[in-house]
Amino acid sequence: MFTSVLMIEKALTSADVEFVTTLHGDEAVAFHVLLQPRGDQADRLLRAIDDVAMGELDEAVRERETPEGEDAKGVGERALEVSLQALRASGSQAEGRLIEDHPLDALKALVGEIGADEVIVLTDPHYVEEFFHRDWASRARHKVGVPVLKLFSHSKA
Repeated sequence: MFTSVLMIEKALTSADVEFVTTLHGDEAVAFHVLLQPRGDQADRLLRAIDDVAMGELDEAVRERETPEGEDAKGVGERALEVSLQALRASGSQAEGRLIEDHPLDALKALVGEIGADEVIVLTDPHYVEEFFHRDWASRARHKVGVPVLKLFSHSKA
């Protein structure tokens, strides 16, 4: 069985589930999902800049309405549970947890703990972070010791 750590920032859509569960053809895959709820004000600014870069000005304005920090934990727990159920419904094994601090340290620890074969980072585009190679996938490639695949989710957070 192939073991993948899947880092996400929101609930998986049905298209996302199909995308990640078909990456290895007919080989069975066990997913270990890590979800980090929304962060702080600095994260909000970066998301707003990404929205503006995509021409989504309405989304940039709505960033203020999105729960963050402790307020986002409940939303994150629900998103994780929905994602795990969707992966299981597709026939995959799936377990997961929320990560609150130091996501890359949590990722590295999990990869070592379960002997993961790969890491899949599935997020919305984050142009500012990607330009400076500060996004999860770019930073994880130097830290985890297994292949890291970066994919873009099929819906906006």
